[in-house]
Amino acid sequence: MDEQTALAVLAEQVPSAGDDAAVVGEHVLTTDMLHDQTDFPAGTGSYTVGWRAVGASLSDVAAMGAEPVGVVAAYGAPSFGGVESFVEGAQAVCERVDTAYVGGDLDSHEERTVATTALGRTDEPVSRSGAQPGDAVCVTGTLGRSGAACRLFTAGETERANALFRFDPRVGAGRALAPHATAMMDSSDGLARSLHQLAAASDCGIAAESPLPVHDAVESVAADGAERRELGVFFGEDFELVCALPPNQVSDAREKTAVPLTRVGTVTGAGVTLDGDPLPDRGYTHGG
Repeated sequence: MDEQTALAVLAEQVPSAGDDAAVVGEHVLTTDMLHDQTDFPAGTGSYTVGWRAVGASLSDVAAMGAEPVGVVAAYGAPSFGGVESFVEGAQAVCERVDTAYVGGDLDSHEERTVATTALGRTDEPVSRSGAQPGDAVCVTGTLGRSGAACRLFTAGETERANALFRFDPRVGAGRALAPHATAMMDSSDGLARSLHQLAAASDCGIAAESPLPVHDAVESVAADGAERRELGVFFGEDFELVCALPPNQVSDAREKTAVPLTRVGTVTGAGVTLDGDPLPDRGYTHGG
């Protein structure tokens, strides 16, 4: 059973799940588990591991349009060498979004594994299920950053790769978009899968169009247009925000969002396409 199948089965047991974070009263709560085999290529520094693991949960808080309250992490590894650097990275990414890393747990484990939990606060969380036909579909920032980083790790350019892996969670953008967005999520599974997930949650379709906002680093590592498309559309782990909002509010939302906001498509009645062709539901998957 792969990840997508398992999530579909669990959705029947936990019907309130399905958004980037669970809504609990006036709070949102999310947890993520990352480990070396699938999430941290050889050469990923402990500081980057702390930053990226905590950042992943902060990205879920951002996708709900919430303000982060605090983050904890459970850290398991064969030894605890580097744990201080891990915490420094976790604290640094929290500082970037004006919240706090407040502790966690340590345990021995055969493979470095990190489970992070973030708490956020909002009176009006944004779900994935409110998009309407005619809405504009937008993304923050650029795509393909993590895919490019993984190519650089493989090539031994670890300093540059680590820098790319330390993304800024889009908390500020999420807060700015919340009053406008009819639906929102993060792009951790890749743009293609995110569009499919948003469309399924909102019972609609999405027609996406090129050009897509692709990170400059992709140009330096992609051998051709096919690889550029792979890294930008399908690879995932970019932690940008994907949102739907009324088209007459795009300009206002763009002015309030401190990072670039690019319109990439339109909500339709059914189907997910890119430049008129069916877009495969393919993206980042944890194991199988």
